[in-house]
Amino acid sequence: MADTTIKVDPAVRDRLMVLARERGMTMRDLLGELAGATPTKEELEARYEATKAYCEKHFGVKLTQTDHDRAEKVWQDLEAGREVDSL
Repeated sequence: MADTTIKVDPAVRDRLMVLARERGMTMRDLLGELAGATPTKEELEARYEATKAYCEKHFGVKLTQTDHDRAEKVWQDLEAGREVDSL
């Protein structure tokens, strides 16, 4: 496989270098690991649908769009440090 280059700010490059060193790997390997571990939007949607189907099959739980929207709001509130209402 042929290598290529990417342009990033020097601060980003330096941080990647530190992260790679701390893990005992090259920046190339670190970026490959990151790309492999980060799901695409399509992969996340497929994972969501599979999880929803599993819950319906094994637990008899039918998740609605309203349930999904409420759960998303809880995550957003948690990430923002806001108080979270019970689901």
